[in-house]
Amino acid sequence: MPRMETAQHTRTANGIVQRLRVAGPPDGVPVLLVHGNCSSSAFWEPLVRRLPPTLRVVAPDLRGYGDTETAPVDATRGLRDFADDVAALLDEPGLFAAGARPVVVGHSLGGGVAMRLLVDRPDRVAGLLLAAPVSPYGFGGTRDLDGTPTTPDFAGTGAGTANADFVARLAAGDRGTDGPTSPRNVLRTAYVADPASLREDEELLLDSVLSTATGSDNYPGTAAGSPHWPGTAPGDRGVLNALAPTHFRIADELVAGAGKPPVTWVRGDADVIVSDTSLFDLAYLGSLGAVPGWPGAADCPPQPMVGQTRAVLDRYAAAGGTYREVVFPGCGHSPHLERPAEFVAELLALTGVPAAA
Repeated sequence: MPRMETAQHTRTANGIVQRLRVAGPPDGVPVLLVHGNCSSSAFWEPLVRRLPPTLRVVAPDLRGYGDTETAPVDATRGLRDFADDVAALLDEPGLFAAGARPVVVGHSLGGGVAMRLLVDRPDRVAGLLLAAPVSPYGFGGTRDLDGTPTTPDFAGTGAGTANADFVARLAAGDRGTDGPTSPRNVLRTAYVADPASLREDEELLLDSVLSTATGSDNYPGTAAGSPHWPGTAPGDRGVLNALAPTHFRIADELVAGAGKPPVTWVRGDADVIVSDTSLFDLAYLGSLGAVPGWPGAADCPPQPMVGQTRAVLDRYAAAGGTYREVVFPGCGHSPHLERPAEFVAELLALTGVPAAA
């Protein structure tokens, strides 16, 4: 099978200059790839190489990542800034065939963007492949399968939860390995369960991580004080606040939406980022004693992220949709990197393209 190769394109859409990777013929079966936080479209390169040439693949850099313009993120809109940017590409000449309805693949934060795109533009989405997606109730700060807030201001979520040393190393372009918060070590230990799965693409993927724009308008954003443990609540600017449950709570909209295309939810059982025991959830870290002053499980339980997604997708199915949950054993936060053959099979099943094409 011929190997898919991407070409770099630039488009001005939704008022910003966007950089994207494009592969396959313009009239091919359309696929839109939406990357996650602290990465870029380059995170899809190892996957695209394995795809059949009958697909038309478009993978944009989201605002503030890769080579797309470092436009500000209005966190009060949840992930809608990103979704609007992506939606504007659907009708850009030369990217997809007229009126195309792509299968949208979203990784992590990109899974939330994909959900937002489905709710806002159901006529343009043929299916969703959610890879280790953020919960439909946002990241952190909720206590049960219904997304009930732990505190009124969602304390313990948003930009104030970011590791300051990691942010500083991102901004400095640190490529070293001296310390657990170096971007390379975070890539090796948090993005994947087995660093060997990065293979020869480690430098490409590290470049992608380091392309993240840092600051108040991008990653991580602005923080607000809180009277509740751990003393920080989401602000109204930047990426981590856009992911916070204050601003991103899409569960009811997803269930009630007019569009009910098929959904495939792919995750690894060794994911340490999106998990019911996430090492990026301050409530879970508090339960381990890693964050002082944790008020206890009754007042501040860890967020059941996986359970929430399953509960919302069960409601989605009951409302007329369909979904499949696919769990890869021993896999971490990036199933498209760690289990590429199996991931391709799931994608092709959604597109209807035979695996041997």
